Amino acid sequence: MKLLIVSATLAEIQIFANTPYQGPHQIDTLVTGVGMMATTYTLAKHLQTHTYDLVLQVGVGGNFNQNISLGDVVFISSDRYGDLGAEDHDDFLDIFQLGLLKPNDAPYTDKQLLTPLLPIHDKLNLPQANAITVNSVSGSELTIKLREEKYGCDVESMEGAAFHYVCLSEKVAFAQVRAISNYVTPRDKSQWKMKEAIINLNNWLIGFIERM
Repeated sequence: MKLLIVSATLAEIQIFANTPYQGPHQIDTLVTGVGMMATTYTLAKHLQTHTYDLVLQVGVGGNFNQNISLGDVVFISSDRYGDLGAEDHDDFLDIFQLGLLKPNDAPYTDKQLLTPLLPIHDKLNLPQANAITVNSVSGSELTIKLREEKYGCDVESMEGAAFHYVCLSEKVAFAQVRAISNYVTPRDKSQWKMKEAIINLNNWLIGFIERM
């Protein structure tokens, strides 16, 4: 199997990168840079000249869902843009409400960027979660309340939806996996568990490759 590991930063996959692998699979890594624009450009350009059986995005993320614990690793089965649209006084109108896209315009399904499930996804052995992707992470009570009510999301990142968009458009098998580094609350980094999340993420990734 040819596998591409995609991450926004090297720090998120450093443990994995430092772990020797001598198995039967061909594994490449791609560090895209932070955010949607960097992810879209770097991944799309790479896929123009490379083909893979699975493209796997791994990283950390914030968590709206109190039933998911800090450090947990989850499979993102659906993602969407959380701040692409227009403010309308105290409301937020997304691109679908603005009439700029229809809910099922490719590659969207009912306004979401879904992961087409394949047998390989069973080997992830992870609980599923849904996510939003934003340019500015939620850090105020007003923003958190608005996004929770509008999207009913579990996880927040800065790259996931862009990753889904590229993979769906290029018709490649993919999966996004996130380790939870913090709850989405008014910003307080003293409560974050970044180190633990990264360790758990890398331990999962190493184990997943062994199971393939």
